[in-house]
Order: sequence, then C-alpha cells, then structure tokens
Amino acid sequence: MTRRSGAVEREIHKLRTALNVAHRSLARISRHVDTAAANPGGNGRARPRHSAKAHASLVLQGRYMGYMRQLKPRQKAQVRKIKEAKGVQAAIVKAKGMRLG
Repeated sequence: MTRRSGAVEREIHKLRTALNVAHRSLARISRHVDTAAANPGGNGRARPRHSAKAHASLVLQGRYMGYMRQLKPRQKAQVRKIKEAKGVQAAIVKAKGMRLG
C-alpha cells in the first residue's frame, strides 16, 4: 500500500463518518417534522385528548377563574364558600353578579 492510497482511505473514512452524522441528524429532524405536520401551529407536542366530561369540567374551571380574577379578596372568599356549598355553577352565577353589581 502506498502513501497515497492510505490518504485516500482516510478521506473515504472521514467522508463516511460525516455522512453517518448527517443521516442521524436528518432522522432526528424528520421526527420533528412529522410531529409538526400532525399538529400544525402547535409547539411540537401532541395535544392531549379529553373526554366530553373532562372538557366540560375544564370549560367551567376557566369560566370560574375568569370571574374570580376580577373580584376583590372579600368577594372571592364569598364565592369560594358558595362553591363549596352549592357547586361551581352557583359560584359562577354569584361571581358574575358581583362583577356586574
């Protein structure tokens, strides 16, 4: 084996290594592209799927929190007591009335 053929072999080995690194990088990127295509406009994570009951619960919680953040501390305490005694629906109605009143 001559010097020249050894240099060529080393260059071929370097090229193979570089191509393997590029291949692994492209494989990682393709997984992210597949996720993004499945969830356009998302953050790369799959959206959790909720049952109808869980979705309704989240909607109520959001409404309750939206009204609660507009109230003063004393009013919040009153609404919390109503929530414990009568439930979230009654608390939302009371909080909505306090906000308007």
